[in-house]
Amino acid sequence: MSHPTIIRLEDISKIYGTGETEVRALEEVNLIVEQGEYCSIMGASGSGKSTMMNMIGCLDRPTSGRYYLDGTDVAGLEDAELAHTRNLKLGFVFQQFHLLPQLSALENVMLPMVYANVPYAERHERATVALTRVGLDHRLNNRPNQLSGGQQQRVAIARAIVNRPVLVLADEPTGALDSKTTEEVMGIFTELNEAGITIVIVTHEPEVARRTHRIIWFKDGHIVNSNMAPQELAQTAIS
Repeated sequence: MSHPTIIRLEDISKIYGTGETEVRALEEVNLIVEQGEYCSIMGASGSGKSTMMNMIGCLDRPTSGRYYLDGTDVAGLEDAELAHTRNLKLGFVFQQFHLLPQLSALENVMLPMVYANVPYAERHERATVALTRVGLDHRLNNRPNQLSGGQQQRVAIARAIVNRPVLVLADEPTGALDSKTTEEVMGIFTELNEAGITIVIVTHEPEVARRTHRIIWFKDGHIVNSNMAPQELAQTAIS
């Protein structure tokens, strides 16, 4: 049985500069990610994977091509509509957590719902559930400087899922973590995916990519393999 398409990229190109300074970061990229998939994006530095992340996350616009997010052509949306779509449909997890230091874990997780105009009581309840889901029900009132790096990333994951997005995007989510904490955080992503959440992770770490079900390999602005199995990764050089 086929699943709804969450990401559909059609001939997406991204060009920076003109003339001699022109850089083709992405060139006629086509990609489909269905609901419930667990993918990683890999490639050497400068391969286009970060540009691809920004494109999928509606943080940048393509020079040409179409991008359908959950069936909506977002490439042509006005800025306000794009921001609204990004807040409702996407959850982000970054390497450096991006938590507000003056807010508690609970308040940080509640923040996306403020922009979505969710009433306070519901914000509080949903944020508590999300933090409990990532094992931080005992840390609701702690500020970021009272949490370990792994705990801060758990808060960031809870914040990413609290608006019930159709897609969670993680950009090098374990880059600032040690190997033990990396394993714990990847375990959370696996549990979320098993619960039906679609996840795409950009990473340069083979051990992280091997935890996903499908690897999308970039080189020179092109996808050279859109369906690499994790076990194939050992035979692929990263340079």
